[in-house]
Amino acid sequence: MRGVRWRRAASQIGRSIAVWGVSTLTMLVLAGILPDFRLQSPDGDSATTIARTAAVGAGVFGLLSALFWPLLVRLLLLVPALVIGLLVFFLNGSLLLLALRLNPSGQSEVAPETAVIVAAVMSAVASATGGALAVRDDDAYRRRLYRLADRRRRRGPACPTTPGTVFLQLDGVGHDVLSLAVRKGLMPTVARWLGGPPEPEGGQDRAGEVPRPSHRLTSWRTDWSSQTGASQLGILHGSNHDVPAFRWYEKDTGEVMVCNRPTSAAELQRRAVEHTGDGGLLSADGASRGNLFSGGADEQALVLSIAARRRSRETRSRAGYFAYFSDPANAVRTALSFVAEVVREIFQSTRARLRRERPRVGRGGLYPFVRAFATVVERDVVVAAVTGDMLAGRTAVYADLVAYDEVAHHSGPLGRDTEQVLGRLDRALSLLENVAEHAPRPYRIVVLSDHGQSPGETFRTRYGLTLGDLVRAGCGLPVPRRAERTHSGAEARAAVRAALRRPVEEGGGRHRPSGRRSEPVVLASGNLGLISFPDVPHRMSREEIDARHPGLLTTLANHPGIGFLLVRSEDHGGVVLGAHGAEIPLDRLDRTPGPLAAFGPGAADAVRRTHSFPHTADIMVNSFHDPADGEVLAFEEQIGSHGGLGGAQSRPFLLSPLALSAPVEDHEELAGAEHVHRVLRRWLRESDGPQIPLGTAPEERAA
Repeated sequence: MRGVRWRRAASQIGRSIAVWGVSTLTMLVLAGILPDFRLQSPDGDSATTIARTAAVGAGVFGLLSALFWPLLVRLLLLVPALVIGLLVFFLNGSLLLLALRLNPSGQSEVAPETAVIVAAVMSAVASATGGALAVRDDDAYRRRLYRLADRRRRRGPACPTTPGTVFLQLDGVGHDVLSLAVRKGLMPTVARWLGGPPEPEGGQDRAGEVPRPSHRLTSWRTDWSSQTGASQLGILHGSNHDVPAFRWYEKDTGEVMVCNRPTSAAELQRRAVEHTGDGGLLSADGASRGNLFSGGADEQALVLSIAARRRSRETRSRAGYFAYFSDPANAVRTALSFVAEVVREIFQSTRARLRRERPRVGRGGLYPFVRAFATVVERDVVVAAVTGDMLAGRTAVYADLVAYDEVAHHSGPLGRDTEQVLGRLDRALSLLENVAEHAPRPYRIVVLSDHGQSPGETFRTRYGLTLGDLVRAGCGLPVPRRAERTHSGAEARAAVRAALRRPVEEGGGRHRPSGRRSEPVVLASGNLGLISFPDVPHRMSREEIDARHPGLLTTLANHPGIGFLLVRSEDHGGVVLGAHGAEIPLDRLDRTPGPLAAFGPGAADAVRRTHSFPHTADIMVNSFHDPADGEVLAFEEQIGSHGGLGGAQSRPFLLSPLALSAPVEDHEELAGAEHVHRVLRRWLRESDGPQIPLGTAPEERAA
């Protein structure tokens, strides 16, 4: 506690010195502008003497304001409201005149009417400077949130005494990344929860003992689609059935579904509710903050699935922004951090470019502002909303912080850029932990992630062409000249010619399939690719694809950047294809994993489940994965990616209080987002939280 008090005192002294310096500079500027205000004798003084006079005058003025202004404010309560404004200016000017008279140099002069102007400007500048510095202080920020939430709580009903639960999702932070950050001291709050090394101040008791752990860390395995849309839908609504990727083509509607598109998110939520017959994890006294889906919560802010609704004011997804920025102090705090983050990103990207770091992707254009929004604006708004929920006594809150995921896509999952983000996320956890101490009911804070991220350069960087280029070449369709000249493009054209029994390329031309057929739709979700033929209304079989494009599957399966393919088979139901003619039916993968061996346990179950989805693509493509270093090859322009199988992207974490039951038994694996949903349901029941509706599936009741 002594260290905390010293830190607060040092912060206050630093702010006071900064305000004093700015006030001195303001006084010097005004003395040079206003003819009736001078800080030197009529005969002139040196610059040092003038500066010293300004510094002393600003200091005395600030001291007098601090000493006498509270008393003056009390006296003003007795004055009629119509004359208060005039008295404020008069009294402020009088304090400045007194300060100049008390100045030891005795050389400064100011006319009374000018003193009023100078005092008003200096007070405004000092107030703005002090406020700007104070809003960067977490203690001041927290106290301000306490006051706002306390006023809301006094107007509401009595709060239950049973524990509430806050689920905080650190988007994209994998289990291994979190563990490494704890070991490196980047996340002292998480380290303390796990019983690791204490924080520098106040982390140990007087006997020097390391704090006992309050939380347990558990890893879980994602589905094949290791991305926020599939994971969060499963966690919040208990079902991510028929979500094969982040984006996919649906033949029955002719639409491309994208998980972070409001209309798609709303449709996915509707399907999940219809599939489970249940509103969601937060359907009783819950709040959803910054998520793709609502989870059935009554209180929603920054929720994408309701962004398309325009009729009801309560369901506007941007309502949280308006509520947050209605407080000027919040606006100043976030604006300063936003600008600092933009500058930080420009500096970091320039440094990476000058050092010729590899792998690297472009980080220009609007990206610095996108990053600043994700790491500053979204974080501040969501943390403020969760703070308000806790101080209002809500039973269950689920919030998503996307900062790490956004930065890791462009800077990589490991490195100085992402380490800084992890440190700021840990500060957010510490802030919410402190808020829980002042909440009207006890709170249990559960921290989890929806997926991890796997490093690696992009498919295009390594091979000079995109997955779409490779598919077009394998179909015999025209490709861009840059892709045509690559080794992969040449091999694809050779495979097509061999399949069509055309060993010699005629006149440098390219074969075009006969008939009027639409071109394939090629979509990417991290290192997962989806290929669909829109003119065929059903999911094509391997036999149909071979008959239509004889060289395509061979081209893809044998490409060194591709790990395996999943296609439907008329003979086996579904098969996994790999290099050198590998072909493993799905029902034999447990005995003969073949191309899936490099992707670890659970890969076969994930592939079989995706094969059962109605909207699985004609060809599902998973990139190459190197188990030695965990690298994958993203089909998007990302050097930290997720969406498919391979590496850390499939291993998120669940950090839960020891007061809650263990997520799974020692011999069990926590596999799939739907399994995580059942665990969170059980914890809410243990805390006497939201009850499970009668229509819930029996296996969920047993969880």
